[in-house]
Amino acid sequence: MSGPSTYVPKSAVGRWFESRLPIMGLMHSSFVVYPTPRNLNYWWTFGGILSVMLMVQILTGIVLVMHYTPHVDYAFSSVELIMRDVNWGWMIRYIHANGASMFFVAVYIHMLRGLYYGSYKAPREVLWILGVIIYLLMMATGFMGYVLPWGQMSFWGATVITNLFSAIPLVGESITTWLWGGYSVDNPTLNRFFSLHYLLPFMIAGVVVLHVWALHVVGQNNPDGVEVKNVARDTLPFTPYATVKDGFAMICFMLFFAWWVFYVPNYLGHADNYIEANPLSTPAHIVPEWYYLPFYAILRAVPSKLGGVVAMFSAIIVLCFLPWLDTSKVRSAKYRPVYKVFFWLFVASAIGLGYLGAMPAEGGYVLASRLLSIYYFAFFLVVMPLLGLFETPRALPASIADSVLKNAHSAKA
Repeated sequence: MSGPSTYVPKSAVGRWFESRLPIMGLMHSSFVVYPTPRNLNYWWTFGGILSVMLMVQILTGIVLVMHYTPHVDYAFSSVELIMRDVNWGWMIRYIHANGASMFFVAVYIHMLRGLYYGSYKAPREVLWILGVIIYLLMMATGFMGYVLPWGQMSFWGATVITNLFSAIPLVGESITTWLWGGYSVDNPTLNRFFSLHYLLPFMIAGVVVLHVWALHVVGQNNPDGVEVKNVARDTLPFTPYATVKDGFAMICFMLFFAWWVFYVPNYLGHADNYIEANPLSTPAHIVPEWYYLPFYAILRAVPSKLGGVVAMFSAIIVLCFLPWLDTSKVRSAKYRPVYKVFFWLFVASAIGLGYLGAMPAEGGYVLASRLLSIYYFAFFLVVMPLLGLFETPRALPASIADSVLKNAHSAKA
């Protein structure tokens, strides 16, 4: 939708360079004159926030790598060295550690916005699937990064999660041995995780480029879920309108981020990770980082080890099939009153699973996990396919401009 560039450099040097590598024209067409729906709200600013958070994570990660030692005998002490002896090391590490959590906060909001407004529907199927791939890469990167401090929760979290692969028939044991680099979590495991943790963010950046490219081909969705019919009436140029809104949202998010970094930097971590890894001492309660807890609850809700692994991975893979599971012709939940109720129940169930994932796998916690896991999958596999057949949506506006004007008249009245 960005179309051919109309950018014309003013200087002779600029024109010479543009004729050979039209990078400024690409930037101009993609981030200056790119037409954006004029009814976008602040939920659409999280794409830009995620781009900034990715850059923060890569830059702080590069600095931390300069001082980190990926060896089981020195990893824990090298992290302490960063915290105590490296200039501003404590701040860089806290930015990186809390940045991972903020990255997931932003991505969960971004994904829920897509679910609510139907951003996965045609013609945006590839755009959505690329987003799910980014999410999977984020989860792998975050897990491997959590192992690097080589504290108690790092070691035992790696042991528990990598052991899950052994449940896969025929090849499970071989996969687990390859991940470990031996027959237990040890120095080869730490080196594997370190190298992959350093590599995967750059892979994420590459998929993000594809994600943005796909977005610029099909155009942005909007709160009303109707396509652009008249570019002049329905859209505004990306700059200054979207850039100012995105910039303001980024500042607000960074203030929120800074509060965690400077006031409660260890709140989202686990106290046991400040104890050096000890294979002979098992923590009383092994839990992953908070952003994995809903899937951890689903894993533990299934009595069978293999069944739990299948359920956990299926909970993520099912997201790829949303464009075909949702049979409704209407995109936005704004015009789907029944779907809206099921959507908020889904959000509540996901939060509930997150809470249950942090609780012991016993008694009522297990029963609640099973009930919420059933609803999690039912939302995608039952509610979405059937609701599109029986729900009566509200009437859609004729165009984006009509919706904006109607809202403006309502506000004045």
